[in-house]
Amino acid sequence: MSDAKNGGSNEKREDIMHDGNVRGLGGTPEAREKLLRKLDARMSVLLLIYILNYIDRNNASAARLKGFEEDLHLQGEQFATLLSILYVGYILMQVPSNMFLNKIGKPSVYIPCCILIWGMISCLTGVTKNFVGALLTRFFLGFVEAAFLPGSLFLISKWYKRDEIGLRNAILFCGNIISNAFGTLIASGILSRMEGKLGHPAWRWLFFIEGGITMLVAVIAFFVLPDFPSTTRWLSPQERALAELRMTEDVGVSDDSASKEEQTSAWLGLQQAFTDWRVWWMSLALTAEVVALSFNIYFPTLTSTLGYGSTQSLLLCAPPWVFAAIVAFALSRHSDKVKERFWHIAASYSLGLVGFIIAIATMNTAARYVSLFLMAQSYSGFIVFYAWLSNSFPRPAAKRAVVLALTNALSNSEISLDHKFGPTYRNSYAICIATSGLSIIMCFMFRQELQRQNKKLQEAEEAQLGEGETAEPGYRYML
Repeated sequence: MSDAKNGGSNEKREDIMHDGNVRGLGGTPEAREKLLRKLDARMSVLLLIYILNYIDRNNASAARLKGFEEDLHLQGEQFATLLSILYVGYILMQVPSNMFLNKIGKPSVYIPCCILIWGMISCLTGVTKNFVGALLTRFFLGFVEAAFLPGSLFLISKWYKRDEIGLRNAILFCGNIISNAFGTLIASGILSRMEGKLGHPAWRWLFFIEGGITMLVAVIAFFVLPDFPSTTRWLSPQERALAELRMTEDVGVSDDSASKEEQTSAWLGLQQAFTDWRVWWMSLALTAEVVALSFNIYFPTLTSTLGYGSTQSLLLCAPPWVFAAIVAFALSRHSDKVKERFWHIAASYSLGLVGFIIAIATMNTAARYVSLFLMAQSYSGFIVFYAWLSNSFPRPAAKRAVVLALTNALSNSEISLDHKFGPTYRNSYAICIATSGLSIIMCFMFRQELQRQNKKLQEAEEAQLGEGETAEPGYRYML
């Protein structure tokens, strides 16, 4: 397999390790820590952007509580259609977007441009007058938002080693989780204070204010985000060499230091991803779990089943997601530390299953609120899943770019929490149980496949050694 072959290039690793300009720098822990601190500080803007990304995507659910449906004269499934139409462009554009990003090598320009455009489109949602207008803004919002998440995951995989990606992905995805928590608090403040200001209903102000903040952050991101290790101008030549050395130590060759023979074109990377059955397998496993996690879109609706008013329902959304962020950070950090993925994913998903079962079994207010905590924390397993994905398809970079975009694009499915299923939503929760269970099973089978590949790699290394010879183990897939 190309991943294992490229990952096991010990000869290239030794060549770079003995480079006179890098050897001293690479052996200095202080230099490595300084580089990581600098990267982490710059990359932290992705957390803020992801918060705004999900707020802009999900603010329709909050606006629904303050007259959004009534003012736009929505009927039947039209609101669900507004939520779903975003994913048409979102799904179609992710793979082309990541291929383009890998080709131009300028995430510091490309990603902020997309952010600026989606903030503008979000603002335009606030001026719509009917279903068609809202439908068009949501449709085009999906096209430009498609660049952010797969592009961010790819950018992280360009800079961080396999045992560092889990924590950094967790920090990124905490933007998703925090937006579910504090996005509702922000929405609550806007919806409760802006009604009738300048003659506009509060839900319109929600889109104006949140879209405007997104555009401001986009401008800041132009000056903060890094490019790739070999093209980032605010690093010194020694720091760029060290960044490439770190990746070489991890998988045998860095993306940017690979020879022309080892580099893969965008179209060949696309072909390699499409013909690798493991990519489709993991896409289906991720899709199954995303279906189980789609309750987050309707979280204000779920908290409203507890029997409180609209403002209280929005405020009750925050604690479960704060809890989920804490669990995600701890789980991802431990997963990186012990270099294990599957059992961390399975443990989190299993607790989510318990939450779904509780929600089906009782209408007790306290029990149902506890179930929301258990459901929300299952996002931590979802985050570790993405780290596992990057670990399992490390090289070539062109293939990894397509893999991250393709799996994320194909996984954008959801269940509908129509009011006719309420207030118990037992049918929807039953689907969540089935799909989450399926994802656990598929992840376990993928783990078994990686074990077989690791055994083959070990046997190949042993065959190259003479009798009595020993060598440091080469590349191994993380299980």
